[in-house]
Amino acid sequence: MSSNKFVHVVNFYLKPGLSAAEIKTFEEGVSTLEKIETLIMFNVGKPAETDRPVIDKSYSYCLLTVFNDEAGHDVYQDHPVHLAFIERCNALWDKVVIFDSVTIPQ
Repeated sequence: MSSNKFVHVVNFYLKPGLSAAEIKTFEEGVSTLEKIETLIMFNVGKPAETDRPVIDKSYSYCLLTVFNDEAGHDVYQDHPVHLAFIERCNALWDKVVIFDSVTIPQ
């Protein structure tokens, strides 16, 4: 059995000109994803203040989730909490960019 973890990173690009209430709706919505039971790590944040040419700070929020395996990620994708977040908040973003990866053996 593999001990490689499945990492799912989502960069959200919110629509310009959102109200404070709309941003709060997004932040509250994305935070609900932490409740999904197959997660082993969850973090959501905004671009840091670091400034180097190789850093892309064009996104609004970055969601980092880690699962024991791809099957845990698949449960997350179809989970009612995830689907409710998308339905409630997808009108607030222009695009999302997703990076899925599997950790390399240590």
